[in-house]
Amino acid sequence: MKIPYFRKLFLPALFLSFSFLANSCKKSDTTTTPGAAPTITTAGLIINLTSTTAQSGGTITDEGGSALTANGVCYSATNKTPTITDSKTTETLSTSGTLPIIFTSNLSGLTVGTTYYLRAYASNSNGTAYGSVVQFTTSTGLSGIVTAVSTLAGNGTAGYADASGISALFNNPQGITVDGSGKIYLSDSYNNRIRTVTAAGLASTLAGNGTLGYSEGSALNAEFYGPNGIAVDGQGNVFIADFGNNVIRKITAAGVVSTFAGNGTAGYINGTGTSSEFNNPAGIAIDASGTIYVADHSNNVIRKITSAGVVTTLAGFKTGGYINATGAAAAFDNPNGVAVDAAGNVYVADQGNSAIRKITSAGVVTTIAGGPTQTDLINYPAGIALDTQGNIYIADEGGRIMECTTANVLYILAGSLNTPGFVNGAGTAALFNNPQALTVDASGNIYVADQDNNCIRKLTVVRTP
Repeated sequence: MKIPYFRKLFLPALFLSFSFLANSCKKSDTTTTPGAAPTITTAGLIINLTSTTAQSGGTITDEGGSALTANGVCYSATNKTPTITDSKTTETLSTSGTLPIIFTSNLSGLTVGTTYYLRAYASNSNGTAYGSVVQFTTSTGLSGIVTAVSTLAGNGTAGYADASGISALFNNPQGITVDGSGKIYLSDSYNNRIRTVTAAGLASTLAGNGTLGYSEGSALNAEFYGPNGIAVDGQGNVFIADFGNNVIRKITAAGVVSTFAGNGTAGYINGTGTSSEFNNPAGIAIDASGTIYVADHSNNVIRKITSAGVVTTLAGFKTGGYINATGAAAAFDNPNGVAVDAAGNVYVADQGNSAIRKITSAGVVTTIAGGPTQTDLINYPAGIALDTQGNIYIADEGGRIMECTTANVLYILAGSLNTPGFVNGAGTAALFNNPQALTVDASGNIYVADQDNNCIRKLTVVRTP
């Protein structure tokens, strides 16, 4: 298992901000219900779907009244409620004696361009139980999706230079976004600056004088402290989660820096403007109405800020954990990235839980993918973004860029788990080194703040129907 990287902070005070709930990975003891079949759910995602292969699985939460005799997934192109008399996989039975039992199943020999129905099953001497049915369609091409990775700006060397392409230098970029015109904005964290990059790769400085500090005023004279998440509204105002200063900063289109919320003190207070407090705010997103959402990393909560600067808590509580519930009853573990869709749903890269979570506008929290025991699926996600169709893009610290489609299919677009490097190329042959935030432009190009490679990477995706 990869040890969570979170971030290599350059000031000792910030190291004290992090905590990882080790107990969240422990499993509960085995339970049985006499005379009953097992209790099982089907994995909500289909993983790495191609024209002839797919991966699915399930979770067994109760073995029932006797020991398991078989488990796997069953599937059919004709039977919408498949059973074990249809095609099926059979997985190795767990002997761990603990629940839940989470298993994966690899499907092969599927028919090109065909819709399948699938559900997980588990059997014991009392019978066979099934999870809910999921539906997927194989692609008509060989692999379904092809990703090309290139370097837009930076060359792997840490430094500071406003220039074009590989002549530009960055130092641990951690936040990135793109506006409607295609201009990229990024938090050049260890340079304590806010930079911009054009679609052609020309880097320039928007704000910050390079000195670690906390001062307002003219953009190029302002000071930041490890800026992280970044977002741009429709009027050209830029909002930054100033991680080390525990505040949300604003840069107007006229180039004036001010504090929008927070007062520089690490704490947890809801209020208006500088009467509120944050603790290492990380990811930030803004909706069409100007409402801002913040992954308040070390407070383990998701905050909401109105256009008037009123700060409230959308979901989570300070001590954190892993709980799907509503509002303050839900729990996160060091959330690091946020994105918001047109309907007001907020998506969270819940880093410490290795999960992607969803919060409705009413504050209802669910898990879309991953969890504390599934670090191979989502490995400490750092960044999250949405495209105009609602597909979710994820950067995890294991070194992968992933997509979770609206059809609940999870693709690894690029990178390989726990294989850091700096390689351009196609799909999993490309390598990243601790990628953080990512963003998607109107044409579907994906841009990644590749932190330890000190550069901005670009992904173009070609899809086969």
